Amino acid sequence: MKYYIIAGEASGDLHAANLMKALKKCDPKAVFRCWGGDLMQEQGGELVKHYRDLAFMGFVEVALNLKTILRNLNFCKTDIQSFHPDVLILVDYPGFNLRIAEFAHNAGFKVFYYISPQIWAWKQSRVKKIKAFVDKMFVILPFEKAFYANHDYDVDFVGHPLLDAIANNSAISKQTFIQKNNLSAKPIIALLPGSRSQEISKMLALMLSIIPDFPDFQFVIAGVNSHSPGFYKDIYKESQVNIVFNQTHDLLQNADLALVTSGTATLETALLGVPEVVCYKGNYFSYLIARRIIKIKYISLVNLIMDKPVVKELIQNDLTAQKLREEMKKLLTDSGYRQRILNDYAELKNKLGGIGASKKAAELIFHYLRA
Repeated sequence: MKYYIIAGEASGDLHAANLMKALKKCDPKAVFRCWGGDLMQEQGGELVKHYRDLAFMGFVEVALNLKTILRNLNFCKTDIQSFHPDVLILVDYPGFNLRIAEFAHNAGFKVFYYISPQIWAWKQSRVKKIKAFVDKMFVILPFEKAFYANHDYDVDFVGHPLLDAIANNSAISKQTFIQKNNLSAKPIIALLPGSRSQEISKMLALMLSIIPDFPDFQFVIAGVNSHSPGFYKDIYKESQVNIVFNQTHDLLQNADLALVTSGTATLETALLGVPEVVCYKGNYFSYLIARRIIKIKYISLVNLIMDKPVVKELIQNDLTAQKLREEMKKLLTDSGYRQRILNDYAELKNKLGGIGASKKAAELIFHYLRA
């Protein structure tokens, strides 16, 4: 069968790639055309657009890039019609994907959605569009099935694909990791500043400012392949920091602590058992708009799933070098505080339903297509 898959950021590229890998086991003749990244391309997808050209974050940023977004939407619609897939599979990325869902549904294509948009946080009115234009929804967070049931829409909970990604990643020893990347023997603090250029520029500069306060540690950036080493170098300049690319899991597995920009990476860090500080600071006007319309208590997936403040969130005005230093020192010196977080991480993992999300989603997709 022919599959057209759209993912608009790094985490979507990872999960879509794992889904493609599982789909090929169900459907050996699968043909993929996709919007995504390097990982989807590695699974045999014909890459139409890379997510680095699609990722605009915040209300103001979207407005400033509206012409590009509209041009991408029109191109995507034409490309879908030309490819004529058996199914369109959308991966999160709601601002773009829900518009494409409406078009594809009206054009007579089957529309499946893997990884629900976070409409439980804001824009719950989008449920109407999903019910109208999405044939099947596959959710990865345990509370999402109940959320959709309250809106009279039946969805399939498949578990979280990050558990698969972690299980498939062979652990590397600290010594091997250090030698491979020419690091020192000092304990590691991992910096995960995000995947979009806007957030990396803003978050990494702040993270780097606290390095002189922790001379007994080495700081290592988790770089993403969608940005060149030169892009990062322009930000960290002469700072005493190292950078590794495409090794986020290996970095986290060998880190004592992580500073993480809000997003899927907060959950990834928790599932790998690393105490973290969640950091986020966006465009000021975008933040003011978001604060008025977002209906959730927490910004990190860890705290949302557990429904309590497991990890410290430093957001917007609360994200200062002083508060960041204080929380880091507490995590590094207070063993009881650190252990409480690790205990909550173990409970979090149980709530996510175990490994096999990609396989479950692929089998359900193939089953529904043949029904």
